[in-house]
Amino acid sequence: MVIENASKVYQTRSGQTHALDNLNATINEGEFVCVVGPSGCGKTTLLWAMSGLHPLTSGRVLLDGTPVKGARPEIGMVFQEANLLPWRTIMQNIMFPFEIKGLKVEKYQSLIDHLLKTVDLSGFVNKYPRELSGGMQQRASLVRCLSFDPSVMLLDEPFGALDAFTRDEMNLLLLQLWSEQQKTIVFVTHSIPEALFMADRIMVMTPRPGRLAQEFVVDLPRPRTVEMQTTPYFVEATKDIKNLIYSRTQK
Repeated sequence: MVIENASKVYQTRSGQTHALDNLNATINEGEFVCVVGPSGCGKTTLLWAMSGLHPLTSGRVLLDGTPVKGARPEIGMVFQEANLLPWRTIMQNIMFPFEIKGLKVEKYQSLIDHLLKTVDLSGFVNKYPRELSGGMQQRASLVRCLSFDPSVMLLDEPFGALDAFTRDEMNLLLLQLWSEQQKTIVFVTHSIPEALFMADRIMVMTPRPGRLAQEFVVDLPRPRTVEMQTTPYFVEATKDIKNLIYSRTQK
């Protein structure tokens, strides 16, 4: 994906709010990129623009050279809340995108079965969301996103509401799925350690209006392990990115 001169202005009762300002970035195929920055810097706005669901005021987003305008079957999105429909079972929730997109589920059934087995939800497909824990609901949300085999996954703080232990579990699970499926992932998070643990590259944004302050290449081997979070490199990198964000907010 290529983001060219992305700017977004919201009209509010009190005037205009500039969420993004002339942001440029490239996301390589199969890359895992995390986006961090201070609250209100436009991270979620950028993700919505990349999804095609919220158009930019100016600039454009390209996927394989084609402008992204409106929902695209190649792009899947996962939110902080699982957003499962409470009156549908887990399997019915997974089927929902197929109904919306008019896709034949038979073509994807083996993939769905594999994903359910991978996230350990095969025995819960007839349960309703209220019968599952928060972590299990987010697992179902990941399956729903991956079930129609998108080439790009956009994730907006998908594990931010989970406890620390479950969050670590979900991060490792997502990395496993990414390794298997080889998707292009853009992952928004407030957590610098989480970004370092997950990403190939981190995009650090400025305070609003959001611009790209700096890119940080993560020099950690894969597969990632929880033990890496206590290495000197990890600790120093966390401090460097935190200081960069802090220095920008003080200007």
